[in-house]
Amino acid sequence: MKKSEPIYTSAIVAGRSLFGFWRLKPSVTGAANIPEQGGAVLAMTHFGYLDFALVEWVTWLHNRRRIRFMAKKGAFDKPVVGWLLRGMRHISVDMKAGAAAYADAVAALRSGELLGVFPEAGVSASFTVRELKTGAARLAAEAGVPIIPVAVWGGHRLLTKNRRIRASERFGVPISFTFGAPISVAADSDPREVTAALRTLLQGMVDSAQENYPADGAGAWWQPRHLGGTAPTPDEAAASDAERDQRRAERADG
Repeated sequence: MKKSEPIYTSAIVAGRSLFGFWRLKPSVTGAANIPEQGGAVLAMTHFGYLDFALVEWVTWLHNRRRIRFMAKKGAFDKPVVGWLLRGMRHISVDMKAGAAAYADAVAALRSGELLGVFPEAGVSASFTVRELKTGAARLAAEAGVPIIPVAVWGGHRLLTKNRRIRASERFGVPISFTFGAPISVAADSDPREVTAALRTLLQGMVDSAQENYPADGAGAWWQPRHLGGTAPTPDEAAASDAERDQRRAERADG
């Protein structure tokens, strides 16, 4: 029997209410690949800031499972947000000392939890899958659990990087979810090879979701440049991210 978690349950109710208010139109492929029990690493694309809530939404609707997400320590340090994150048993990641978070994540997986990670380590402003970090592969190998690749398309139209979105633009947005088949990762697998294959798979899932998306993105800010949209190219997005990081470093030094 699942343990009662009132804070997580309240958050899910709030999310469902908000997404219902916006009249979002979810389309889910491969929901049967979400494990009914046992640990797994959900390796998700990251184009918008609400991707974590959207994936939890459809996962909860499918089989009532909760996802523990890895989030930066700065979010946990905020009074209200931190209280919520701790209450929902998410995992704090200190970018300067990640060993503790890694150990907590492995322990959660071994205890049968679903762990949500964003291998791109940040929102991709080009809306294409960036180079991935190897954490998902290493966690799955050490914990002895599969990776479930997850592609979300359309969620970035609600809230994303470098874009001010009007409230009226969020109503009736189609959101496509694709849960891929479980990927087994042996303990002696090369995490770089697994990660490279995962990136190729995720981009293919995104390509399929874009091809079947019910809204025309020609000339739209939310469509990748190679598909006729006006989003920055991967090189432009990378340059913008580098400039932002430089400004942050300069402020910190000042």
